[in-house]
Amino acid sequence: MVKKNQKPLLGSDILLARADVAMDIPCMPVPKHAGLKKDGDSLTDFHDCHPMPSTLEALEAMVTSQFPFCESLSGATRCVFGEGNPDAELVFVGEAPSSDEDRLGRPFMGAAGRKLDEIIDAMGFSRESVYICNVLKAHPPENRRPLPEEVQLAAPWLYAQLRLIRPKVIVALGGPAAQLLLSTETGIMQLRGQMAEWRDPGSSLVIAVVPTFHPAYLLRNYTKQVRGQMWEDMQAAVRALERG
Repeated sequence: MVKKNQKPLLGSDILLARADVAMDIPCMPVPKHAGLKKDGDSLTDFHDCHPMPSTLEALEAMVTSQFPFCESLSGATRCVFGEGNPDAELVFVGEAPSSDEDRLGRPFMGAAGRKLDEIIDAMGFSRESVYICNVLKAHPPENRRPLPEEVQLAAPWLYAQLRLIRPKVIVALGGPAAQLLLSTETGIMQLRGQMAEWRDPGSSLVIAVVPTFHPAYLLRNYTKQVRGQMWEDMQAAVRALERG
C-alpha cells in the first residue's frame, strides 16, 4: 500500500512479482576470500554457516564485528550499515559509503545524499519511512568504485538486510548495486528504464528492482534528459508499490 501523502503518478501499469518467504532462515553463508580481515596472524574464519540474526540491530552488530572485511578497505574508520524504517516497503541501495558517510557513520550524507532526500520527498516519502543502505559497508579509499571481490564479500550482508526488511521494491542506485542484485555485467545505461527483480539466493524471496542512476551521477550530469530519465524510474518504483 502506498503512503497516504504519496503523490499520484501517471503511467502504464508495472507488474510486481513477489513471493512469500519463510521467516526462519537457518543460516547465512559468507564467502571465503583471501582478502578477509586478519585477526592477529590468521584470517578471520567466518566463511562457514552462521546463525541468521533475527533483527537489523543484531545483524549490524555481526557486520560491525567483521569490519572492515578485507585489507583493501582497511582505511575506513567505521561500519556504515544503513538506516531507516525496518519495515520499509521501499529500499534504496547505493554502492559504497563516501568519505562523508565514513565520518558520520550514516549512508548518503553528502551532496548525493541531499539530492536523494529531495528525490524521496518528491516521491511522497520521507527519509524516515524508507530504508537506505549501500552494498559495501565500509568506505573505499579515495571514493573509488568498489572492487569485484569487495562486492562479493559484502553481498551476504546486503542480502541479509533485504531478507529482514522484506520490502516491496528496491531502487538500485548505480551500476554496482544494480549489477549485484540482478546478477549481470550490463551497465546501468542499459539496465535503467526496465523493471527487474532480485531473487534471494538464500530463500524464496523475490523483490521488484528499479535500476537507476546514482544521485552522484545526476549531480555530475544535471541535464534535462538525465533528470527526466531518473524521474521516470522513480515513477516506476511508485507504480510498483501501488501494484503490490
